[in-house]
Amino acid sequence: MAEVHLDHDVLSALREVMEDEYPVLLDTFLADSEARLSQLHHAVNAFELGMVAHSFKGSSSNMGAIRLAELCNQLEQRAKEPSLGGIEKLVAEIDSEFAIVRPLYKEERERFHC
Repeated sequence: MAEVHLDHDVLSALREVMEDEYPVLLDTFLADSEARLSQLHHAVNAFELGMVAHSFKGSSSNMGAIRLAELCNQLEQRAKEPSLGGIEKLVAEIDSEFAIVRPLYKEERERFHC
């Protein structure tokens, strides 16, 4: 299941580059993601929604969260449309996907705890 959600090649490359700081990177990503989810839920307009989605897409992609990055990309594109009808469903999908990857990253962190 993790293969659908995480790109293990990306994580492997990050482990090599970050070495002892890899667990810190994972912790930072999880904390940032929690903040971005909150920002998505509290965005006051389409521009803000699109900006947060763009930022979340980038960090998710950099961290190998494949499906999360794709969902954030969809949200970023939807935020550019005149109507935001149904946007709540997409935000809920992002919530659900993060709920899946959060424990996967925590497992990853425990595996490489220094």
